[in-house]
Amino acid sequence: MQTQPNSTAAMADDGPVRAGVPSGILLQCDDLRKVFRSGAQEIVPIDGLNFSIGRGEMISIVGPSGTGKSTLLHILAALDTPTSGTVYFGGNSLRSFSEAELAEYRNRAVGLVWQRHHLLPDFTAAENVAMPLLVRGVALGQALQTAGEWLAEVGLASRTEQRAGELSGGEQQRVAIARALVNRPALLLADEPTGDLDERSAENIFELMQRLHATHHLTSILATHNLPLARRTDRILLLERGKLTPAGSIQTDSASAVAVPIGPDQNLGRVQVTRV
Repeated sequence: MQTQPNSTAAMADDGPVRAGVPSGILLQCDDLRKVFRSGAQEIVPIDGLNFSIGRGEMISIVGPSGTGKSTLLHILAALDTPTSGTVYFGGNSLRSFSEAELAEYRNRAVGLVWQRHHLLPDFTAAENVAMPLLVRGVALGQALQTAGEWLAEVGLASRTEQRAGELSGGEQQRVAIARALVNRPALLLADEPTGDLDERSAENIFELMQRLHATHHLTSILATHNLPLARRTDRILLLERGKLTPAGSIQTDSASAVAVPIGPDQNLGRVQVTRV
């Protein structure tokens, strides 16, 4: 597939830009907090979180299950709103976006890959990949042609007419990746993208995501428990107690382990792992 200019460049650069957000930063979070209430109880998975990611970076977010990784990705994708704090995309506050602009952001600026592929099993691979284009108003014929090009990009050129429910788990995740990228987003968010796959398939999917990240000049955030794969991203951030902290080095003997701080002083620059 011929690489084309990113369709979300204008969204990332136009509009009122917040002073103090460097031009090389695609996404920035300022003092994010998310509170869930259940009766009198408050659950606060995100609490005063600050971080930024530069254009072209690939970072991983690790941490025990239930610490808020999925909640954070939902907020970054504008699928949920923080209780307080602000997300900036290209220097523009998501809080300033109208509903129409938020819909455009979700459809064109962000690509989403989940642990569960969420494909429509009775639709073909090409029809599943074409869905975001059809939502945008692209004509069916053009949408299916573009979907076919993306399926070829992820190694499924011969499977375009296969029903999604008839594909293997690894193939289904490849279709999900093609669907996430068909609108050429600037930002790719992946929540445990290899979590349901065997070790070999997980390796293949991660290598594919690395290649697509480089080829299409993406900015990528992966939430994962797979520490060997996380170590191959540009940065690893540990999510714990509602905040993200750089994790300098990770020791692991299991791909199913998760990072936790070492020592009573909770030195987050060095982490060990525990099984879950």
